[in-house]
Order: sequence, then C-alpha cells, then structure tokens
Amino acid sequence: MKILLDPQIFNEQVYGGISRYYTEIFSHLKKEKKVVINLPLFQCQNVYINESSLLSKKQCVTFYIINLISKLGISTRKFVKKKNNKLALNALLNNDFDLYLPTYYDISFLSFIEKKPFVLTVYDMIHEIFPQYFEDDSKTVINKLCLMEKATKIIAVSQNTKNDILRLYPHINESKIEVIHHGSSIKINHNIEVSLPLNYILFVGVRENYKNFEFLLKSISDILLKDKTLKLVCAGGGKFTSYENNFINKLNLKNSIIQNNFKENELGHYYKNAKCFIFPSEYEGFGIPILESMACGCPIVLTNNSSFPEVAGNAGIYFELNNSVDLKNKIENLLQNEELRKEFSLKGFEQVKKFDWKIASMKCFKLYKSAIK
Repeated sequence: MKILLDPQIFNEQVYGGISRYYTEIFSHLKKEKKVVINLPLFQCQNVYINESSLLSKKQCVTFYIINLISKLGISTRKFVKKKNNKLALNALLNNDFDLYLPTYYDISFLSFIEKKPFVLTVYDMIHEIFPQYFEDDSKTVINKLCLMEKATKIIAVSQNTKNDILRLYPHINESKIEVIHHGSSIKINHNIEVSLPLNYILFVGVRENYKNFEFLLKSISDILLKDKTLKLVCAGGGKFTSYENNFINKLNLKNSIIQNNFKENELGHYYKNAKCFIFPSEYEGFGIPILESMACGCPIVLTNNSSFPEVAGNAGIYFELNNSVDLKNKIENLLQNEELRKEFSLKGFEQVKKFDWKIASMKCFKLYKSAIK
C-alpha cells in the first residue's frame, strides 16, 4: 500500500492536535511491512514531525541545514514554502500512490488524483456550529463539505463528531463514516524540573471564542481573590493580549494569574502538579487535553457537552455549560477535598487506558485498505 500523505497541516502547525494525530498514526503504520508512506516535505517547524521517525535521512539533513541557516538570522520562509509546494505538487503529478490523505481541508488536490481514493478525517464541526467565531473564514465550511461528499471514506474522531456531520448534512452516506478515537501521547519527563506555583489550577492552550476563557475568569474570580496562595496557570496559548490584560485587571486578578509557554516535554508536569484541570470549552471534536490530564493523574472539570462525556467518561467532573455558579462550586469542592481529587485521579488513570494510538492506527489501516478496495 502506497500512501501519499498531504503535508498541509505540518506546514501550518508548530504544535496542534491534528499534526500530532497524523504523526502518531503514521509512526505506527510505518512499521507495517506492506505500507509505504510518502510525506513530501522539504522542511517545516512542526515539533511532532521533527521528533518522529517519519522523516527520511535526506529530509533530516535538509531540516537541520535550514534550521541552522534560520538561527543565523537568514530568512528561509519564502524559499521553504516554495520548495514545499513544489514537492507536494510533484508527488501528485507522479501519481505513484494507492491512497491520498488530505490532512486538512484544502481541495486543490482533487484536480490531480483522478479516480484514486482518498480518506478524509473530520476533526470537529466547530465552523458549522459556531459560525459567529469564524466570520473571516469563508472557505473551511465549503471545502469540508465538498471533501466529505467526494471522500471514499470519512474518519470522525468521536461519535459526537459523526453525529454532528449527519445532523448538519443528512445526505452524507453514514456507512462511509467510521469513528476512530485519538490516543494519549503525553509522558512525564522526570529528568527535568519545571518552575510552577505550589498551589494552582490549570488552563491549557488557546483562549479565544468558544474556549470560554473569559467565562472561566468570571466564574473563579471569587475563589482566587479569597485564597491569595491559589493561582490560575495558563499553559501555552501565547502571551495575554491587551484586551485580556484589561479584563484580568478589571477583575483584580493580575497577581493571581500566570501565563507560561512550555516545551513539549514540560507539559506533563503542569498537569501532574495542578489541583485540577479546567476545560470550559463550549465544544470540541475530541479534546486531547482531556486525555493528557487523565494520563497525568490530574482531575478534570469540564462541561457535560459535545464529545466530553465520550472521552472523559466517569472520570470527568461535569458542570452545566455556561453556568458559572455550578463551575465555581465544582472547583471549590475539589480544592477542599483531597480524597475527592485522589478518587478522580484514579478514575482518570483507568479511563485513559481506553485510548491508544496503536489501536487507532490499526483501525485506520483497516479503513485505508477498505478504501483502496
């Protein structure tokens, strides 16, 4: 089986759940004797692919040289983009593949694959359900629908995502959609130390729009103001914007909130040492941070909404969506009850065992074979 893996997502993400998904799946599939994977990449900054076994020796050398040139202050962005586009186009024109895998929703490949099959993974239906957050994006919804209609097979990352697809687009053939869950990647590196507060609750990742960060701050402001030793640590997501800083200052929380960027091998420590992880998002197609938190023994507070119950199961401490009083009460209960934190930590360890990249990769492999047939 010759698979042509579209490099789009690796060119666009330095970190991110989608690029991690493909890196994990194909790191396992590469071990299959009958699988040949072509990833036409000249160079990219994606952390997962750079640390994987998917790159050829030639690619590793090229990546190293380009990174070295960049460190010398010489801009390589335009050159690398041009080379990446050329490699991807040549791979399509060569037509030496059995199956094509788009990694996001670019439809330009349709002009080149002729009658070759392709499998589309749908990560969520957030653009369709919350269009108000994506007014500047006029392409994703249109392109995604086009690809779902034309795809030989569709992978939905959760049953909830499959349900959303069929609810929004009932004409899509249900029989060609298969649910394949993500796995857990995170590990706690005991050889490093991370400087963190002694007493904190955790928020991870980007904060805008449906992530519900402002709602979280309003909900926990009284808790933070009452206990000056307690901090909210925001891991990743970039520095606070001027708008966010103003909002934090209005709530008098400037001394209670910390934003830290982190290296990939540090993230496990953020979860492991937190009193709890709060995931107030309105919607997620899957929610990899849920797995990360459970794998590190960190209790999770999250909404009883979208894919969350499917992923967290009985290891989740659920609050009613957008109910700030309910969220506050759930967090206070956890903070005041060490035995409850231990109970949900153990539940998380058990629940995360249900999600495994090796199992996911074998399910993908089976689906790829059926798509080719």
